[in-house]
Amino acid sequence: MVRPFAVKGRGLKKRKKSKEEAYDDDDDQEQLEQHQEEEEAHDVDEEQLEQHLEEEKEEDGEQVNEEEDEKRAMAAVNELQGIPKVVSKSNQSARKSVVFVLERASLEVGKVGKSYAILNSDDHANFLRRHGKDPASYRPDIVHQALLAILDSLLNKAGRLKAVYVKTEKGVLFEVKPYVRIPRTFKRFCGIMLQLLQKLSISAVNKREKLLRVIKNPVTQHLPVNCRRIGFSYSSEKLVKLRDYVSVVSDDDDLVFVVGAMAHGKIDNEYTDDFIAVSGYPLSAACCIGRICNALEEKWNIL
Repeated sequence: MVRPFAVKGRGLKKRKKSKEEAYDDDDDQEQLEQHQEEEEAHDVDEEQLEQHLEEEKEEDGEQVNEEEDEKRAMAAVNELQGIPKVVSKSNQSARKSVVFVLERASLEVGKVGKSYAILNSDDHANFLRRHGKDPASYRPDIVHQALLAILDSLLNKAGRLKAVYVKTEKGVLFEVKPYVRIPRTFKRFCGIMLQLLQKLSISAVNKREKLLRVIKNPVTQHLPVNCRRIGFSYSSEKLVKLRDYVSVVSDDDDLVFVVGAMAHGKIDNEYTDDFIAVSGYPLSAACCIGRICNALEEKWNIL
């Protein structure tokens, strides 16, 4: 039996209608989901806005509290305006420092053979005689011992040493930092001095800080302001007992001690305020520096 065409067409129409209805239902669900998402986003925005407003209120309250605290503190300061500041004598003396100047140091560079070296009377006596120079005047060991005496002193370990300046016989002036470690052996010391005089500075290992550096003359422009400059020489007519002399010196001024680092002769006392002798016998530079450090350590109670 053949199905009528009319019945067949009606089935197709029903199928088309069901598909269109399904599509309409899907669109309605998508629109509903979008509407729900928009409402949720709107709710989140409202919550964030409320939190922001609460945070602003809290910040305003903190600012008000800070302003009130500042006003109270200022009022307390104004009430205590008539109380003077008292600085203890121990703090005053703790700020004062010591500077050493080593004059006429025998540090001369010479070319011996194919290499350069710091000339000394032990290794280069024949070389110096051939050039008409007195080997006894070439004593770099004196400045080596003097620097060791200064840097190893309790005065330096207590932080009272500000700087050390060395001026050579040729007029070269260089600065030694208080925390530098000078080589103990004389040979290594001469190597360091040779490097300094050739390169004009020596820096710390893996650092840019210069531990030793050549500086411009005169030495007076590097000394502290309002300092008392004291020169030492056996030839001075003013013989003093160093402990008594140091105990009388005012604690308001920094102290600069000028000591000779040569074998013979005396220092230039043009820029010194006082020129004294500490013994009736000639002393080496290291011995004189040791007496100075001991007197100051007793004065400032450095143990």
